[in-house]
Amino acid sequence: MPLKFLVLQHVDWETPGKILFDAAQETDLGLEITKIDQQAAPDPTGFDALLLLGGPPNVHEEKRYPFLQEEKRLLRAWLAMDRPCLGFCLGHQLLADALGADVSPNITPSVGFIQGRLTPAGKEHPIFEGIKSPLSLFKWHGQSVQTPLPRDLEILATSSECVVEAFGVVDRPHIVGLQSDNHAAHPDDVRSWVQHDADWIASLPEGDRLSRDLLQKTEGQFQKIKTEFTLLFKNFIAIVREQKT
Repeated sequence: MPLKFLVLQHVDWETPGKILFDAAQETDLGLEITKIDQQAAPDPTGFDALLLLGGPPNVHEEKRYPFLQEEKRLLRAWLAMDRPCLGFCLGHQLLADALGADVSPNITPSVGFIQGRLTPAGKEHPIFEGIKSPLSLFKWHGQSVQTPLPRDLEILATSSECVVEAFGVVDRPHIVGLQSDNHAAHPDDVRSWVQHDADWIASLPEGDRLSRDLLQKTEGQFQKIKTEFTLLFKNFIAIVREQKT
């Protein structure tokens, strides 16, 4: 029976991304996208997993982005049921926050294509099965999950720009956060992100150069990231299926 995932999207232009859409189509996976900034989320109990996308808000900006309050309530209820969850960027941070970790400004804004590496825990985690270090990562964030982590969380991947590039929950492989946005590293998505988030990019050191580099480097990084992300996403789907049995 096909699986069905609930996707929480925080802003129009940060969609699940063409790479994720292609991976879902390959696996006959149903995605129901809720634009949480515009509409209430449906009853999540009819879904097999929850996907949390990225977006402009910071985790603690409920006053500026009131929809975060509803999303946090839904997320806490979902985790209390011990259901599968995969978070990207802001979603990764919201997930970490719900699990008791601290989220605050990163050591530096991390934007563009960098390399990360799996930790010993990451090499053993089923979501990274078949994926080797170094990892190619597409980054787009100024905040990050801070260490030390709560005792039941473990770092799965790290980089020189961000300590917690991915985390998991001990003995709960179906709950994972990914700080990178590899799901949206398709050239069309990157062009859209550069256009829609131009003010933020321009506010960063050497913002003009950064925009040019992003567009130039996407073509060279795209195929490797697509291959790795597709495998990672299929691994997550396998984890979800195992959780259902």
